[in-house]
Amino acid sequence: MHKVGFFRSIQLKLTLIYILLILLAIQIIGSYFTSSLEKELTSNFETSINGRIEVLSHYLEDAFSKERTEEDETTLQEDVQGIIRDINTDSSWDLIVVDGQGKVLATNNYSDHDKIGKKDTRDVINKTIVIGEERIQKVEDSDDNLLYIQSTPLVNHNGNVVGVIYLEAPYQNIYDQLEKINQIFYNGTMIAIVVSAILGILVARAITKPIMEMRRQAQIMGKGDFTQKVNVYGADEIGQLAIAFNDLNDQLKHSYAKTEEETRKLNSVIENMSDGVIATDETGAVVLMNEPAGILLGVNPEEIYGEFIMDVLKFDDKEIDLPELPENGSMIIDFSDDNEIFLIRANFSTVTDDDDEITGFITVISDVTEQEKIEQERREFVSNVSHELRTPLTTMKSYIEALMDGEWKNEAIAPRFLEVTQNETERMIRMVNDLLQLSKMDNKEQQLLKERSDFVALFHHVIDRFEMNAPEHIEFVRELPNEKLYVWIDQDKLIQVIDNIISNAIKYSPEGGTVTCRVIKQRHQIMVSITDEGMGIAYDKLEKIFERFYRIDKARTRKLGGTGLGLAISKELVEAHHGKIWAKSKEGKGTTVIFTLPLMGKKRRNN
Repeated sequence: MHKVGFFRSIQLKLTLIYILLILLAIQIIGSYFTSSLEKELTSNFETSINGRIEVLSHYLEDAFSKERTEEDETTLQEDVQGIIRDINTDSSWDLIVVDGQGKVLATNNYSDHDKIGKKDTRDVINKTIVIGEERIQKVEDSDDNLLYIQSTPLVNHNGNVVGVIYLEAPYQNIYDQLEKINQIFYNGTMIAIVVSAILGILVARAITKPIMEMRRQAQIMGKGDFTQKVNVYGADEIGQLAIAFNDLNDQLKHSYAKTEEETRKLNSVIENMSDGVIATDETGAVVLMNEPAGILLGVNPEEIYGEFIMDVLKFDDKEIDLPELPENGSMIIDFSDDNEIFLIRANFSTVTDDDDEITGFITVISDVTEQEKIEQERREFVSNVSHELRTPLTTMKSYIEALMDGEWKNEAIAPRFLEVTQNETERMIRMVNDLLQLSKMDNKEQQLLKERSDFVALFHHVIDRFEMNAPEHIEFVRELPNEKLYVWIDQDKLIQVIDNIISNAIKYSPEGGTVTCRVIKQRHQIMVSITDEGMGIAYDKLEKIFERFYRIDKARTRKLGGTGLGLAISKELVEAHHGKIWAKSKEGKGTTVIFTLPLMGKKRRNN
């Protein structure tokens, strides 16, 4: 379990929540307070202006209504200027008084004194003179500052507009005050955040300390240590959780000990099994493999965990779904390659829970290569022997039935029928004798009577015998060395080998064919070859000619009286003399059968 960083911890989350709640409260209070204050300041500002305007209007209307003679010491303009000067106005205000024709009579801004006596062309002033109603506007100046503009008509006793009070007052003072207040709120907010963060961390630590202890205890429990317990700090929800956690620790300790015991027993059984065992989860991923299974499959059991069972057993090319494997019960899986045959038997079963839901699969594998080979050879052997014995027996039965039906009286046919019956009987005897000889070889019961022999002389002797009895159309060619080559052999058995090979060469040789017999001396052995000019053997069938009952042309071989066991016996006899036998051939160009025998050493030969 990875350590939780501070930025992912519940402490940070609780602290942030605490700070955010404080910020939300301050934001709501600040927004409400600022909005209310802005409205209050704006209202006070406009009320102050209206109050000043009302006072000015009263005095100015009196000044405009006053009747003046030439003896009066002051003019209307001087009276208006005096009233504006006497009425206290804000220095930031621009105040202008115009008469009914729009001519400026007075202003409170000394920089605008040059405008006195001139007509003011402001649209708002003209509209006020014409309409006679007070007009209020809020506009922005060139510096984007908000201005309050009020144009108030001055009316005489007859109700006629005799002048206008024009006022421009900036709102900037209000916003300056608001900015100062916002700055105070901002500073207060920062102090509140700092205090909230400190309090939040303390509160979060108090809450998360028991949780952190339970987390550390869970990590310890995950390693199999159930000896420690978490502290209980109170009777609240977290305290109750700590109590429940300690109870869980006790129950897990008991369950873990029981599971460990069962696991040790199971592992002991699995590891000591001679068969391979593979366990998978419900998805087919390998969770357990014993050593025998790893040896059979040629993999490291520790590296195969997590692999898919279908891939491990090389089912890639087979259309088999995982749930269907147990239904197959048992199957033979071919792991053979070009060099070696390797067969594995796999037995499948399922593991289910209390609800009969599949939670995994168990596969037991074993090497059945030799068993399958033996079983296949047994089936083929029984089939071949049955076939080979049935053919002559069927022939004999037919001829005997014909003789019994009266053909024995026919002097022309009866001898020929008896001759065929005798030939088939002799062929069966030869076959039985060959089978008995092979059986003795398989059971290691046949003894070899080896003696020091000159193989060249022995080979000449066998060829001489065949030349005397061979058909006239067959010619023998000898390519034998003019020296004595001594070998340690059973002469009768080697003669049988040579007889079998030469007999086959004669059988398959065409009219006028040649049988070539060679002996080549090599460093520690001699190589003997017998070549015919027959029909030849296809390349993919060369190795099979030394198998029992194998025939290239079954019909022709049976016609020539062969049993199909000669070369198989020859192979067994040559290998019993520590030699090797093989064949070379091309279709239509004849066949060469070659075997080797070890030469006797000089020391042993001299003895």
